[in-house]
Amino acid sequence: MRAAYTCSKTFSGYPCSHRQWRHPGHCRFVHGYSRSFTFWFQARSLDQNGFVVDFSSLGALQARLAEQFDHTFLVNADDPLLEQWQGLHEQGALDLRVMSNVGMEASAELIWGWANDLLQARDGGRSCCWKVEARENEKNAACFEAMPDWFDAGGPDLRSAD
Repeated sequence: MRAAYTCSKTFSGYPCSHRQWRHPGHCRFVHGYSRSFTFWFQARSLDQNGFVVDFSSLGALQARLAEQFDHTFLVNADDPLLEQWQGLHEQGALDLRVMSNVGMEASAELIWGWANDLLQARDGGRSCCWKVEARENEKNAACFEAMPDWFDAGGPDLRSAD
C-alpha cells in the first residue's frame, strides 16, 4: 500500500430541479432536491501549510457548483421537451442547464473532473480528487471514484517486505 494523506470537503445547499424523462415512473416528472457534494482529496505530500488541500482555495470550485446547481433546472441534452425548456428559460421562468445526464451518478463524475482540473492546474499533480459523492437528500447519494491518469500516487510503499 502506498502512503497518502487524505481529507474531504462538503459543499451543500444547492437547490435545483431535474427530470429523468426516460424513466417509466415518477422520476420522469420535474422534481427537485437541495443537492450536496462531498469531495475526497489525496496527496503524496502536504502543501506549505501542512494541508492536502487548502479548503479556502476551493472558491472557484464552489462558484462552479453554484453556477451549475443553485436554483437551476437541469435537463438532459436529448430531452424531447428541450425546446420548451429553452423557451421557458428565455422567458425567465427557469434557469436552464443542459447536461448530457442529469442523474446523480453522472453529476458526481462531472464535478470530479472539475475538481481535478483545478487541482492539476494549481498543484501540478501534488494532489487530486479521488472520489465525489453527490447527494440529493439524506437518503440518496451516488459516488464516482477514480484516480486521474496524471496523478502519481507515489510515496513509500508500506507493504511488509515478508
